[in-house]
Amino acid sequence: MFRAQLSQFFPPKPAFTEADVPSQDAKVFIVTGGSSGIGLELSKILYQKDGRVYIAGRSESKVRQAIQEIRDVTPASLGSLEYLHLDLADLSTIKRAVDDFKARESRLHVLWNNAGVSQPPLGSVSEQGIELQLATNCLGPFLFTYLLLPLLKSTAAAEATKDSSSVRVIWTASQMIELSAPKEGIVMSELRTPTKDTTRNYVNSKTGNLFLATELARRQQPHEPVIISASLNPGAASTSLFRHTPMMRYLAWPLLHSAKLAALTQLYAGLSGDITIEKNGCYLVPWGRIAGASGNAGLRKDLVDATKAVEDGGTGKAAEFWDWCVDNIKEFQ
Repeated sequence: MFRAQLSQFFPPKPAFTEADVPSQDAKVFIVTGGSSGIGLELSKILYQKDGRVYIAGRSESKVRQAIQEIRDVTPASLGSLEYLHLDLADLSTIKRAVDDFKARESRLHVLWNNAGVSQPPLGSVSEQGIELQLATNCLGPFLFTYLLLPLLKSTAAAEATKDSSSVRVIWTASQMIELSAPKEGIVMSELRTPTKDTTRNYVNSKTGNLFLATELARRQQPHEPVIISASLNPGAASTSLFRHTPMMRYLAWPLLHSAKLAALTQLYAGLSGDITIEKNGCYLVPWGRIAGASGNAGLRKDLVDATKAVEDGGTGKAAEFWDWCVDNIKEFQ
């Protein structure tokens, strides 16, 4: 356990970087939270590689500023950068964002659910009255992904003869789930009645990302086009995620890395050929390693068991969380 966590705080040199990525011409990507931090660095790479990149976020001014910054450093790109308005903390607006995207695009190759919030003031809630971290980090991305699934499936069907694992959904978890999550990951009653501990509520939301990734992979049918679903700990990076906890940023400073390095974990998840159909549902660690593969330490056993269905010898906790999410997005589909 100790060695596994140490290797995530101080990872080996990345084996997959932008130098390993061929042209992404004709590929369409969405990066939520792409106007700053890890998402911004990822968007830079995708645009540099000629991808058509949609940066999704609430603030149009911040996204357009990021778009200009990216264009300034990569003037020769053949790709494009687009703004997509998306407020993950308000479920009533998400279908509008999906409809806007579908009006502009007929394909989607990779969706990076990168945006998130960490430890806002206690009592912060979404427009629907749900604890803000759970809403922004789980329910919003879940509804966004759920509504985009038909487009992802049609893209996967069209790409099947070229690369059967090129269409992907990436969910951003955290090393905190291994360090702090309770046994089996989530206490379901805490979703309905959040704790008074903002860190615990954050861990619930990040464990939820792990569960949604494994469930999306598990629930795919054999006759359907394959959508790769993976979750990851991008790595400890100095980003705006610490905006509500400046003291934590100060204390964690010796362990923090650049957002560019953490973006390589996201890049690996979305584009590496290592993540095949057989690896669907996998969990990744910095700076692009599959947990439990090639000598890398795996997730805590109780978390692995939680991702498995009861009929497969697991506890079914991930399936229970998925069903809870479905119940909470029904009226917004």
